[in-house]
Formats: sequence, C-alpha cells, structure tokens
Amino acid sequence: MTAFTKSALLRATYLTMLAGVVAPAASAQTAAEPATAVRTTNAETGAGAEAETDGSTDIIVTGSARRQRRFDVSYAINSLGQDDVKRLAPLNFADLLGKLPGIQVEATGGEVQNVTRIRGIPTDDGYAVFQQDGLPLFHDINGNFFRGDSLNRFDLMTERVEVVRGGPAPIFASQAAAIVNNITVTGTETTRGKVQLTAGTTDLYRLDAMQSGPLGERTYYAIGGFLRRDGGQRDNGFPNDRGGQIRANIKHDLDNGSVRLSVNYLNDHNTFYLPIPVADPRNPSVSLNRYIDFFHGTLNSPAFRGVTLKYRDAAGVTQSETRDLADGRHMEYGNVGLQYDGEFGGWQLAVRGGYTKGRLNFDALYSTSNPRDANAFAGDFRAAANTAFGTAANPVARLGYAIAGTNGATAYDPYADSGLVVPAQYRGVGSSFYSGQGDVSVTRKFETGIGSHDVRVGAYASAYGLTNKAVYQDYLMEVRGQPRTLDLLAYDANGKVLGSVTDKGVLRYGTTLNQGDVDSTVYSLYANDTWEVLPGLRIDGGIRHEWYHIEGYGLTTAQDGVNLGDSATLADNAVRTFDGARQSRKDNPTALNWTVGANYDVTDNFGGYVRASHLEVPPQSSSYYNINPVLVKTQADQYEAGLKASFGRNYLYLTGFYTKFDPFNASFVAFNPKTGRNDQAVPFIGQAEVKGVEVDGTLAPVRWFFVSGSFTYQDPQYKNLANSSGADPSAVNGNQIIREPKVFGNVRPTFSFDAGGDTVEVYGRYEYTGRRFVDLLNKTRLPAYNTFGLGATLTHDGFQFQVVGDNIFQNKGLTEGNPRIDQFDGQTSADAIYGRPIFGRSVRFIVSKAW
Repeated sequence: MTAFTKSALLRATYLTMLAGVVAPAASAQTAAEPATAVRTTNAETGAGAEAETDGSTDIIVTGSARRQRRFDVSYAINSLGQDDVKRLAPLNFADLLGKLPGIQVEATGGEVQNVTRIRGIPTDDGYAVFQQDGLPLFHDINGNFFRGDSLNRFDLMTERVEVVRGGPAPIFASQAAAIVNNITVTGTETTRGKVQLTAGTTDLYRLDAMQSGPLGERTYYAIGGFLRRDGGQRDNGFPNDRGGQIRANIKHDLDNGSVRLSVNYLNDHNTFYLPIPVADPRNPSVSLNRYIDFFHGTLNSPAFRGVTLKYRDAAGVTQSETRDLADGRHMEYGNVGLQYDGEFGGWQLAVRGGYTKGRLNFDALYSTSNPRDANAFAGDFRAAANTAFGTAANPVARLGYAIAGTNGATAYDPYADSGLVVPAQYRGVGSSFYSGQGDVSVTRKFETGIGSHDVRVGAYASAYGLTNKAVYQDYLMEVRGQPRTLDLLAYDANGKVLGSVTDKGVLRYGTTLNQGDVDSTVYSLYANDTWEVLPGLRIDGGIRHEWYHIEGYGLTTAQDGVNLGDSATLADNAVRTFDGARQSRKDNPTALNWTVGANYDVTDNFGGYVRASHLEVPPQSSSYYNINPVLVKTQADQYEAGLKASFGRNYLYLTGFYTKFDPFNASFVAFNPKTGRNDQAVPFIGQAEVKGVEVDGTLAPVRWFFVSGSFTYQDPQYKNLANSSGADPSAVNGNQIIREPKVFGNVRPTFSFDAGGDTVEVYGRYEYTGRRFVDLLNKTRLPAYNTFGLGATLTHDGFQFQVVGDNIFQNKGLTEGNPRIDQFDGQTSADAIYGRPIFGRSVRFIVSKAW
C-alpha cells in the first residue's frame, strides 16, 4: 500500500470516527431499528398459496431514513426475497434484475460482468450501485474489468435484494441513479437453516447452505455460502465456472441497539462469453450455424490454454507472460464489516464500516474484426510478406494457411469449411484493489405545528484504489466452435515455406499495453427530511455533497512499437513497448446531488407520488491510469411520477420517468483492424434523453392462481452530440441509443394446488426484448426476440424439489453486436451478423431442505 493510500485510509477512518463522536448522546430508551430489518411480507414460504411480494406489507430499508412499507415510499423499489427468487429462477444476478420493471439487461456474458441498464441510462452499468447491507464493497461503480455483480453473489446468505430505481438513490449512495442492496441473513432467537443442491444440463453442480440462530445471551450468528462447478452455457472445451463464497456474521443486542461484525470471502473463476459470427458476411442470408452453433458455440477454445503474451519493457528487454483462458475472470477478495445501531433519547445512530481487499486476474478472448473471406484476408498481407520474405530471385508465390505451429506440415483449406477466417484478441489483465468505506448517520423525528419531520443527517467517506496491467495480442482462427488457431504462411513457387505472417497462431504480438495505478478518497455529507404534512401527504427532500481527490498514473508506450527481431514472422514487427515515461494526473472533482418528492395516499390501498432528482457522477477513478482519457463529469436530471394500488394479493405500480443527461459522454475507442490496436478514438459529447413508463403488478383472481409481470416502454435518444475530430453528428442526433430497446417486459403465471398433502406449484415465464441497434447511426439492427421458461416445485415433508427450464423453445436473439468495431456505423448488413447470442435451452434440478 502506498503512502498516499495509507494516509487516505487514515483520513477516511478519522472522518467516520469523528462523525460518530459528534453524534448526540442521551439516555438509552428503546432498541434501534436495524438497517438489516427482517423482511415482513405475506409472500409465500413454500405453501404456494400467496402471490409474489404484494407491495403493501413489504418492509424496505434502502433509500429511506427508516424502515417503511414499500407502498408508503415515494419512489420505485422492489424487494426480492428467497421465495421470489425461487420462482424467477435467474441464471445470474443480472438475469434476476432483468425481471424487474425499468431494468434492461444483457445477461449473456456468463455468470458475472453482465450489462445492466436502468431506465434507458446509456451505460453498461446504468449507474446502479451494488451494496451489501447498505455499503458498497468497492466505492466506484466499476473497477478494472469488474463491476457490482462480480463482487456481489446471490446465495442463501442473501435474505433479500432491494432495488431502488431513481428516487432518492443519489442521496443514499455515491454515483447512484439506482441502488441494488443485498441484505444478508442475520441470526435471531430461532435457529434456522437450509441446504440446497443444484444440478443442471450444462454440467452444473452447486451446493448452497445457510445456518443461523442464537450463539449466547443476546448474541446471534449466521453463516453460509456456496460451492459451484459449471461446464457453462457454451462449450469452451475446458471447465467454465468454479469456486465459491462464504459469508458469516455475529450480532449482539445491546440495551439500546445492536452491533454486528461480518466477514465474507469470495474465490471464483468465471468464463466470459464474447460475440460470435452467426452469418456469412459475403452473403448474410447464409447461417454459420453448421460451423459454430448459435446456442452453444464460442470462439473460446483449448487452443488458448497456454498462450504467451509478449511486450517490451522500458529497459528494452522482451517480456513474456504465460496465460490460460480457462482461468477466466478469477476474482478473489475478502471483506470485513462492522455495523452499529443505537437509540439515544429519540436519536437513532447508525454506523457502518467496511474494508475490502482483493485481486482480479482476467483472461478472455475478445471479438475484433468480422470474419473475412480467406483469400481476401490473405491478400492484405501479400505485399508485406513479399517484402519481408521474398527476394528478386525467389519471390513469394502465394500465401496459404496451416494449423498453427506445424510450419505448414498440416495444411488447412478454409474452403473445405466455411471459406472464412476470423481474428480475435486475447486479453490478459491483472489488478489488485482495496476499498475502505464508512457511513455514520443520525435520524430524529420532530413534531411541529404542521405535521412531523423525520430528519436524517449523515457523513460518508471512502479511500479506495486499484492497479492495472493489461497486455493484448491478436490471433487468427478458423470459423467454428472451439476453433484451432491458424498460421498464414508465405510459399515460393516450389512450395517451400519462406516465412510466416503469423507466429504459432499469433497475428500480432503486444497490440495493447497498459500499466498504471490510482488512489482516491471521497468525503460526503448528506441530509434528508421527510415531512408528513398531514395523514397520507408526505414531502421529502435531500441533498448530498461529495469531494473527491484522485491521484493516478499510467506508463506511456512508444507510438509505433518495436520489432522484436524474429525475421521469420511479421507478428512481432510492431510490438508495444514501454518508453520509460509516465503520465501522472491529479484531480479534485466534486458532486452535488439532490432530490425532492411528494407522496399522497388517498387510502391505505391507493396513492401516487412525484419526484425530481439531480445526479452528478465524476469520472471513474480507473480513467486516471489511462493515457489521454476523455474525462467528463456526467450530470443527469431525473423526473418520475407514479400511481400505486394494492388490494390484498393484487397490486399495480405505474411509473412514468424522464431523464436528461447533460453533458453525456458517448465517446468510445474502436479497434483498428490495420494495426490490431484499440486506438481509434471517436469522441462524442452531448446529451442523452430517455422518457418512458414502467408497469409492475400482480393479478390474483383466485387462491390457486396468480400472474405477475413487468413492462417498460421507453424512448432513449441521443441529443445535440458534438464531435471534436471532424465527424458529423447530425446523423446520430435523435437516434435510438445503442443496444437500448424501446419495449421490454415479462409475464409470469403461477398455478398452485395440493396433491395428497403435498404442495405443487407450476409456473411459466415469457420474456420479450424489442428491437435495438448496434451503432450510433442505427444502420444495423439487433432484432426483437422472446423466450419461454417453465418451472415446477414440489414441497414434501420438509423437502422441496424444483425443476426449471430456460428458453425451452430455443428462440434466437442477440444482445449485442461486435462493439469493438461496429459502434459508429454498424456492420455490413441490416441485421447483425456478428453478435452475442442468448443462451439455448437448459434445465436445472434443485433439491433443498429447510429447518
């Protein structure tokens, strides 16, 4: 840890302690309301007779000064307990969030690091802050090739997940347009536990377990986690996901509150799926499914189990790293947390603290250029090969393909297969990270002559940082699932190999080389007041001010790279090399967020609300170790209005929303197929505008049947973009934002009945995602798609047996195109021919026992 890091962490800890010292103290009265309140809901506990969370008796804590019914708050929030998740049966955390209104996800990258967009917010994270018991595990929304779902994993130790969309999120969390709060199990006087075994057709085997109960006088424990091995939704030819997590906590009740110590440890490998070619670029009506299966195929391959990445260091020494694609995204971290709740003469004091330290090693095969006709691809290298390997007496007569590493002994004829070849980029990334964070708040309710005020004032601080080292290089492959790497060889007229464009499948060594470090601190003050003017009418407002200090550096590289000197190949002719210099920067951005809302409940079952919020998000700290980054503080104004109705097991929430980002950074860096580098900057700064409506509801006409669902209609558009490099933004303004649908939603019917004393539930799921575009110009479509899922649960003698089927009719759909190269003007076809497909049919079997 650097001296700056130590100093920053001490300052953050000091601020947290200081806030606790100056909090008012008085004689103890009644116990405080803990932030990890036990869920109170009439949702089913296995009997199957009740509908999903009805919205009136759910008790929520996220985004609120104190615990409230979901129906009573003036913002959109969902609370998902274990029974809700059982029916939704998500494949991963993003898939779970995608069942909620207003949240569109691309859950096809694997178990983690998936795309989550909240109400059309045009980022891959939707400015959704993931929390555990009210605090983030890492302060920034994104780390270095990881985000919230990489750190937060759902298992039996997750009591419930509360998701705030918009509303007061900018006040109760940093950088947040939304909050995903994972509330963990806390022990009580009642001993309870559960063990769950899952097996699936993807060679999935998973064990979940949880146990909680009393540990001593007024002391309670909870412990649980998971172990899992999964062959994966796509056939890599090597193990896919493997690892697990353990979480535990001890809580002690005091005379006036409670204190809780928690720990968790994650060590997990997850394979990352990238786009695949699905149609022939020479004739987009011709499917490539016979070569690479739409549902199970991938460019991941055992050929990348032992790759060697090369680059040149600042001393001029060639360095190499051996990597294994099967390692995938290897995330390992530990976290310790401390929570205190106390009540002092009507003042509620809440103190939260946590420290996370971990490391990430990331190996993945990224899509780059689209597949090309093999002869046309070879033709691009003919002149360079002749210059390097030919002579006047013995010129290069032709270029030909061979299986990599055989020096031409095993020739490969592309036209005996698809006639295509495809390059891809191996990315090897290493990062270590830390994040210490603390939050102290006091809450007090005051009675006045005109209603009451419930005031919360708090301070938050964090010291956090991470390192980065990234080496990329390009490979050449055949077009098929689990492809073999290829060499492109230069032959003379007698068939003798004169040299090789590639080197054992490597098309270009060291195409990207980055290394750097960043350390940051943030201090925040926030306040919120809920004014109950009269019964049923509440007005609330809040403000949050944040001060950041960010120090980072990145090592610079020679512009054109260097030739490593192997005259037998072109692959090492332009390898990135550190030049001995570094680019350092310091920054002190600030953010001022606010919200104001009004809620009026006509009755206990019908009401409405309106709200306005302002969000400011400074650049992510990881930007500060990049070379010449585009640093823009994003600002957004959010408005929403909602109607809510709850009658028994029936409920309906209808919310209209409008968000305007100004400024909005739509810049991106594209892959340059001529150099193999990600160095084509396309800067677009302007505005983004999203307006829409979301619906969340359940209809339960009879005891044995109910149907739940969510629906979102939105219109996400780019507005007033400007380009500093001469591109004309007029063809972009007014277009639909990349990969954002206008319509998406789901319908989930459930039937329940008794069978000889046992309880049986049968449930279905229909999901729809509307048309999207891969590019700013809206030239290439991602067609609309839908999927069907089925499940059934049998509860017998304390055991529960469940079977779940996903995409049972093998419907096809793409969640993205090839964003390395098509973000500006699309692909060569009206519909995407290179993209990341949804997963095919799979079935899971789950057996659990609770006590």
